[in-house]
Amino acid sequence: MSLLSSVPSADDLLVLLAVARTGRFTTAADDLGVNHTTISRRIASLEKSLGGRVLAKAAGGWELTELGRQSLAAAERVEQAVQGLVADPAGGDHLKGVVRLSATDGFSAYIAAPAGALLRRRHPDVSVEIVAVTRLASQQRSGLDIEIVVGKPQVHRAEAMWLADYTLGLYASRSYLAEHGEPRTVHDLADHTLVYFVDSMLQVDELDLARRLTLSMRESVTSTNVFVHVEATRAAAGIGLLPAFMADRHDDLVRVLPGKVEAQLGYWLVTRPEVLRRPEVAAVVGALRETVDANRVSLGGGAARRSGRPR
Repeated sequence: MSLLSSVPSADDLLVLLAVARTGRFTTAADDLGVNHTTISRRIASLEKSLGGRVLAKAAGGWELTELGRQSLAAAERVEQAVQGLVADPAGGDHLKGVVRLSATDGFSAYIAAPAGALLRRRHPDVSVEIVAVTRLASQQRSGLDIEIVVGKPQVHRAEAMWLADYTLGLYASRSYLAEHGEPRTVHDLADHTLVYFVDSMLQVDELDLARRLTLSMRESVTSTNVFVHVEATRAAAGIGLLPAFMADRHDDLVRVLPGKVEAQLGYWLVTRPEVLRRPEVAAVVGALRETVDANRVSLGGGAARRSGRPR
């Protein structure tokens, strides 16, 4: 085991902590209020002190080496000590900072946004940045603290936590059913068109599997955005394969073939262990869980067992 050439600087350790959490020098620089060159210089200084590499270049960002992971524990203790110097004199937990998360469009709007509002009421100095995107969990979570994905992810050096299941079902507008008739059996779906994701651009296997429920249906309006699916279905473009918790908000949409054509998919939360140890990130995860629990019935399609007959 090599000896330390010098005692590592606390500032250098805090820079390593910022890079470990974001995966990028540029994002770490923004968070710390310095420039990219300063980050590079601090990391080089730390590596010289420790006598080895703490970061390794990976696709889309930087990853901790074994020495880097060992150093991270010391960096977190430095951060805790510094935060202790400016702790709330009343003894309360005063959190601050920015937490960045990505999630699907529907989850972003109906779960992440209310969770962010809940968090802000409790911790006014914590802000939440939400990136709406439907994709697989990335192996390099550069610039993100939390990812919400559909389906159980296979991730490297990260924690994956199940949040909730949600239901996809077929919906149609009353005007569409009045004009085209209501399908009474799965076989009848061949006479109708489908509103769903663009097949060639769909990156999530579970959402692709859901499409197999409707293989007999020709595509109508397709999009990478689920809000487009909802509005196209409301405009009578076809029958939409929609999340029940989104479709059930609209009185002009009715469920088609309830219990016969539906899929249960899961929302999973992905984050790195070193990120989850940040109090503000843990607070966001807690707010997400609380909001999910409050919406668990609607996520599961509890309000979706309505007849598809036009009124």
